[in-house]
Amino acid sequence: QVQLAESGGGLVQAGASLTLSCVGSGHDLENYAVGWFRQAPGKEREFVATISRGGATTSYADAVKGRFNISRDNTQSMAYLQMNSLESDDTAVYYCAAKSGWSNSNPARFDIWGPGTQVTVSS
Repeated sequence: QVQLAESGGGLVQAGASLTLSCVGSGHDLENYAVGWFRQAPGKEREFVATISRGGATTSYADAVKGRFNISRDNTQSMAYLQMNSLESDDTAVYYCAAKSGWSNSNPARFDIWGPGTQVTVSS
């Protein structure tokens, strides 16, 4: 199965932009729906965005709708999360995840996870 690795996290000021990347290796990422999730200290892991295998269908959490954009490049086995107008509440570890079949907002439906990348937004 595919292995995932995220990159692009960091420390930014409120209002800034950041793009996270997720690379799939060991198997073609195009065979999987991809999701981005995040977990803040003391909180449960929560849905951020998902994208279907072909990229035609996307879905976003209300908290990020209009600010974040999920995309993928299956020729490079990559997925991305562009984050704009970042807020302090966006501070979390961000995870890329993959699942066979249809995309889904429930993290329990994803069985392949990257190690995560830290995003810290200072106010």
